[in-house]
Amino acid sequence: MKNLFSLIKLTVATLILFAVIYPLAIYGIAQMAPNQGKGETISVNGKIVGYQKIGQKFDKSNYFWGRPSAVDYNAAGSAGSNKGPSNAEYLALVQKRIDTLLLVHPYLKKSDIPADMVTASGSGLDPNVSPQGALIQVKRIAKERNLAEAKVKALVESKINSAVVGPETVNVLELNVALDQLR
Repeated sequence: MKNLFSLIKLTVATLILFAVIYPLAIYGIAQMAPNQGKGETISVNGKIVGYQKIGQKFDKSNYFWGRPSAVDYNAAGSAGSNKGPSNAEYLALVQKRIDTLLLVHPYLKKSDIPADMVTASGSGLDPNVSPQGALIQVKRIAKERNLAEAKVKALVESKINSAVVGPETVNVLELNVALDQLR
């Protein structure tokens, strides 16, 4: 009986700690984060079009494409593919992505394609591409939108984010929003 009472006290204490105190502490910390932990949104004309740090699927030819996603851009299921470079199924998928890029961008050579355009990130939700990943798409975008290549290239270059640590990146959603506003 004494052990049963101790177990009940431990269960109640654990429930209070992990079901009440911990969530409230995390909520309190989130209130100090940008946008109170709700994510950094990108809006157009007062309407939220996406999140700055979560990749979205762009597959129309008149938009810049982002990194492939192992989870089909489902933010509820962030994950990588867990397939290594020796996995035949993974290699076939990467080759299919390369073939698609070469088909849609006939002016490219295989060696021109940066790895981030054919491989998914660890989370499957990377919102960024390398500057080279965006620049290889300039000719296609310019043609689809009847814009000068120099104008589209200048837009890409204006959206390159330099990091203190790590490589330069281009946020695909921000780039596509700016592209829609380009006249």
